[in-house]
Amino acid sequence: MIAVLSGGTGTPKLLRGLRRHLDDADLAVVVNTGEDCWVSGGHLSPDVDTVLYLCGGLLDEQTWWGIAGDTFACHEALRSLGEEEVVRIGDRDRAVQLLRGELLRRGRTLTEATEALAGRLGAGVRVLPMADEQYATHVLVDGGRLHFQEWWVRHRGAVPPRGLAWEPATPPPATPAVLGALRKADAVVIGPSNPVTSIGPILACGGVREALGDAFVIAVSPFIGDEPISGPAGALMAVQGLEPGSRGVHALYSDFCDVFVQDVRDPVEIPGAVRADTLMTDAAKSEALAEVVLDLARR
Repeated sequence: MIAVLSGGTGTPKLLRGLRRHLDDADLAVVVNTGEDCWVSGGHLSPDVDTVLYLCGGLLDEQTWWGIAGDTFACHEALRSLGEEEVVRIGDRDRAVQLLRGELLRRGRTLTEATEALAGRLGAGVRVLPMADEQYATHVLVDGGRLHFQEWWVRHRGAVPPRGLAWEPATPPPATPAVLGALRKADAVVIGPSNPVTSIGPILACGGVREALGDAFVIAVSPFIGDEPISGPAGALMAVQGLEPGSRGVHALYSDFCDVFVQDVRDPVEIPGAVRADTLMTDAAKSEALAEVVLDLARR
């Protein structure tokens, strides 16, 4: 069994490829929930839903967000009533968020709610939220802080970041399901997601680093040079005092990473790193990178 640590875009592209080589039952995906928030009565869990929609055959693979072919009637109606939502939510996507919110209000944990949604959406991969308690990522800006969704989606990352903070300040424990999956895995793959806001919150959860220390871990860099393949990882690493690039990513993972994978075009040299094409611009390239990763796991 392969366990994968995932954020919202880069790692799901790798997961697309892994599913070409492995049965869904042989995959468990531990997903960042630091970007979760409540929107118009529904519970938005964007990274979880990207994985659910991918594995359920519903994901919009043009945007890597939401459901393909979704409509936005409810969102537009709310705007006409003067209600500006943090994110543009599709109608079918909203139904999932509303159901998740209702399950949470009924006393189900986020893990239980995710399992129920996976069954109804036809997702066979085990999708595991990193924690059942809130651990929200905030971007520090001049004059205060913004929830990550406010900063990245509403403001498009245009407000200069000054740092990162999480609420509550003390990270929650990882769920027993997460720790069990990491301990039972033949290998753990850290996908090419944002190291500080996608993978970082997972690593912060109690018990995760200890479990990774006992596992065989393969990490894929999301950088080529000092630029991330997508997203704001470079700017957010810099404000945290980290070198934006593969060297900085490797340093973050060095205490548990067994094999580090870099793009063939990356000018940064990491001793012992494996080189591969990490630009997963289509399904064939996702499959090819997944083959490299699985070959490393088999060794």
